[in-house]
Amino acid sequence: MPSLKELFCLKNKLALVTGGAGYLGTEITWTLAELAGNLIIASRDTDKCQRLCQEIKSKFAEIQVNVMQLDLTSRQSIKETFNIINDQFGGLDILVNNAGASIKNSFESISDDDWDYDIELNINSVFRCVKAAWPGLKKNKGVILNIGSMYGHVAPDYRNYTGNLHANPPSYGAAKAGVIQFTKYLASFLALDGIRVNCISPGPFPTPATQKDEEFVCRLSACNPLNRIGRPYEIKGAIALLCSDASSYMTGQNICIDGGWAAW
Repeated sequence: MPSLKELFCLKNKLALVTGGAGYLGTEITWTLAELAGNLIIASRDTDKCQRLCQEIKSKFAEIQVNVMQLDLTSRQSIKETFNIINDQFGGLDILVNNAGASIKNSFESISDDDWDYDIELNINSVFRCVKAAWPGLKKNKGVILNIGSMYGHVAPDYRNYTGNLHANPPSYGAAKAGVIQFTKYLASFLALDGIRVNCISPGPFPTPATQKDEEFVCRLSACNPLNRIGRPYEIKGAIALLCSDASSYMTGQNICIDGGWAAW
């Protein structure tokens, strides 16, 4: 019977985190490093990834950390990146589909092009990364963790989004709802390959720039029982659980990290 320490250990496992040097992506990457996992930090912004790579290497010299350029809006970029991973690294053990963003829009202002961009980045890219990583994950009986959002299963309260500064586009929640459902689909059909697939749905984790708007932060905080916004490190426990053998009998699950937002 494995110990708790053994269950959470990722030694000799290779994980890729898309957007791995972003606001929440950085915490995901550090979590996997702390569990002794080898890493590929993938993003369009390789300079930011290289800085994080050096920080991790300075603290965890025993693990391998690589940076790869990956443009999730480019089918060719996704194909080339995962071809390299499958050929040179023998495929992934862990795929974390974290990268995501949206163009600030209201329902009134969003255009067809804006909608298409948000859908392409937030759900289509998840499909393409899973498809490209599948051969290696199948060989390694790996793990997929998708990053959804509370807005994939609850509606934004329009009273929180006044004006254009913090507009909440309809495309973002629609894409994240797709991510949650796609997680469940994959959990069913990839179980035959020994691949587990789960999702987390973060709640209010506004960026430091957004937090400068104290009134907006107060509105978000009032929407959950804990009456505050999330701190980035507060996703680390769920990441550690779902990326390791500590969750070996969990698949198809969506864990909400939202201060209880969806409980109301």
